[in-house]
Amino acid sequence: MSSRLAPDSLGATQSAGAVERHRFEVRGVVQGVGFRPFVHRLATELRLSGFVGNDAAKVFIEVQGRGDVIGVFAHRVRTDAPPLAVIESINDVAISVLAVGHSGSIEDVPLFEIVASVQHAGAVTLVSPDVATCDECLAEMLDPADRRFGHPFITCTNCGPRFTIIRTLPYDRPNTTMSMFAMCRRCAQEYADPDDRRYHAQPIACHDCGPKLTYRSTPGGSVSGSQAVGAAQSALASGKILAIKGIGGFHLVCLATSDRAVGELRRRKGREDKPFAVMVADLAMAAQLATFAETERALLVSPARPIVLLRGRSDTPLSPAVAPDNPLIGVMLPYSPVHHLLFAASAEVPSLGPLVVTSGNHNGAPIAFRDADASDRLDHLVDGFLTHDRPIHLPCDDSVVRVVDGDLLPIRRSRGYAPLPVRFPAGGPDVLAVGGELKNTFCVASGDHAWMSQHIGDMANLDTVESFEQSVGQFCELYRIDPGIVVADAHPGYLTARWARTRFGPTVLEAQHHHAHVAAVLAEHGRDPSADVIGIAFDGTGYGDDGTIWGGEILVADAGSYERFAHLRTVPLPGGDAAIRNPSRVALAHLWAADVDWDDGLAPVAAHTLVERNILLRQFETGFGCVPTSSMGRLFDAVSALIGLRQRVTYEAQAAIDLEVAAAGWLEQCPTYRFAVAGADIDAGPVITAIARDALAGSGAGPIAAGFHLAVVALLVDVAEQVRAERHLDVVALTGGVFQNVMLVRLACAALADAGFEVLTHRLVPPNDGGLALGQAFIAAYRSAVASSGTTAAGETRADVKGFRRPSTNAERSC
Repeated sequence: MSSRLAPDSLGATQSAGAVERHRFEVRGVVQGVGFRPFVHRLATELRLSGFVGNDAAKVFIEVQGRGDVIGVFAHRVRTDAPPLAVIESINDVAISVLAVGHSGSIEDVPLFEIVASVQHAGAVTLVSPDVATCDECLAEMLDPADRRFGHPFITCTNCGPRFTIIRTLPYDRPNTTMSMFAMCRRCAQEYADPDDRRYHAQPIACHDCGPKLTYRSTPGGSVSGSQAVGAAQSALASGKILAIKGIGGFHLVCLATSDRAVGELRRRKGREDKPFAVMVADLAMAAQLATFAETERALLVSPARPIVLLRGRSDTPLSPAVAPDNPLIGVMLPYSPVHHLLFAASAEVPSLGPLVVTSGNHNGAPIAFRDADASDRLDHLVDGFLTHDRPIHLPCDDSVVRVVDGDLLPIRRSRGYAPLPVRFPAGGPDVLAVGGELKNTFCVASGDHAWMSQHIGDMANLDTVESFEQSVGQFCELYRIDPGIVVADAHPGYLTARWARTRFGPTVLEAQHHHAHVAAVLAEHGRDPSADVIGIAFDGTGYGDDGTIWGGEILVADAGSYERFAHLRTVPLPGGDAAIRNPSRVALAHLWAADVDWDDGLAPVAAHTLVERNILLRQFETGFGCVPTSSMGRLFDAVSALIGLRQRVTYEAQAAIDLEVAAAGWLEQCPTYRFAVAGADIDAGPVITAIARDALAGSGAGPIAAGFHLAVVALLVDVAEQVRAERHLDVVALTGGVFQNVMLVRLACAALADAGFEVLTHRLVPPNDGGLALGQAFIAAYRSAVASSGTTAAGETRADVKGFRRPSTNAERSC
């Protein structure tokens, strides 16, 4: 045991022979994860007396015994904690020894107890995310001799639903959607036994007392219990499309190897090209579809079980319709008992191959999670339902991640990660940040915690707005948030901002879009909110202070304010959203701005009739129907169109993804392009001119795409060095949706590091608008702290700053 002794820093000075008593307070995600029984087992093993309990904010422990043994205990509380525990802090204080008859002798057998919970008004419990079925539960579920053999809702303190079943705190069974299922005698015994893996596992159940699974065909009859899984397996094997109720909502599921089934799902769902995610039984099946490194493998089998974007194999058995013209495949492993049962061999189906598993909705709508709603919304999309009677209180879609040089890059943060909090460096008031319009998440913050919501979606319809509103209410209730500050994006047309103003009136504050992006990076890295960084925010759309659409921004910023140091020169965006759906239009705008002839040999020119070209030319010359934009995201679209990759898109970032894919393998044999930088103005004209020339000369899409990526990287280094020379800053934060591009992130991080910069990238929240709300909340909390202290925020005198403000007037907002 001596090899596991704690370092001196873990506790007070201890002597091996003396009896001591210590009180520990452990904060973090330490409730509902088996932490108290873990402490009970550890203290009993080490023959320490005392007790463990919890209140709404923490787990509290008192232990008494030999000082050296308490040192071992202190060390192992942190290192051996249950897999779902997230320890934020441990406070260790020596207190007076109690006369409990403990001599300190190893022969003594002290009493260690688990005491009742203590409730304190105002304290907040940190809620665990929903996590994948653990190996022990899986082994029991597949063991014919176990009483939970084939149980589709098997769970313990180390796995299963948490976030999606909680109605209110504290996290006790009566406060969850399991309250309607009374425990049988055997489950109750396990629940009450501190030495059992299911001690105080709130979703505990078995065949005798738990939820029931039902399969229903459309139209047709239904079967329940053990027959339901077999019926669903048979339906999937025959090429049918099913709606399957999971932990956080319904999925639409079909065989991923069937061209007919996948094509029919696309037709019914209204999803033309956007790739589907695929679920596989295990790592061996995943290896048949894609290649992955150790970090990607670890993510696939992690408790979070996200969708991991992997490079597909050329000999994959998947239907080409799963991910049309895309070398990346979103792969995930089963994370609920129902998933595992579907892949298990049965009398009906020896085995199922890979399955398309996509959100249960029509394109653009929020995920369905209530049975009645699913029947209404999904009935025409599917041939059958595999559902159950355990209600879902909070919907939660699947998370999506990529890996960059061994580090996690979140694309969508939801199941498995939400609602784990981000720590703010200092306490603050209750804040509600409503996020953006696309990939919406919101954030509530109080004290030194900020809770990001699960993925809500694009605020494109009433259903999504209603889902957003319900989730906001549930988060505020769950975390006892009474927002004294409400902050929204400055864009006057965002539904989230309108919603906030409708409900909270003119007190709603505004955060500039790209400043919020930069603030999100600072928040997740725990940076000093008063310290300036070089913030590089590249995305598709963000409302600028001058009424134009920003998106190619180099900011000097802290959490309180920002200065627009440099930016891409604006080009006219013809038709707004119509241009976003048609990169060919954006390409013509960039050609016009660069004074490059519209040669018929260029793909975006050929994509338009002469009449269309004349109309667009007139728009560019007069500005009619155009919005000026400095967007780097739109520049990626334009280049993709110029080199013939994509003239029209059916989902966001499709053209940019094509550009990243085309560049692979060409970085060592590509042309050199350079932007022209003069003061605050970054001119893409020289890059556009050279790319048009090379495209007409037949240089090939791959080399040009690679050259463009390297040109953007060179621009980042040039401008960062300019800021460093003028402002003496050497920390660069990369953010915005453009930095979902793994090639760009990898190249930019390496080049900036070689130039002596510290580089901050996203690891906890997405660089896209899914991370925006965290930045808004961080801005609000810091500005509130500055106002309360009576001091002046760093950089607050910047003439160019409108980073955090009351809503501007309509006149100020007009384009």
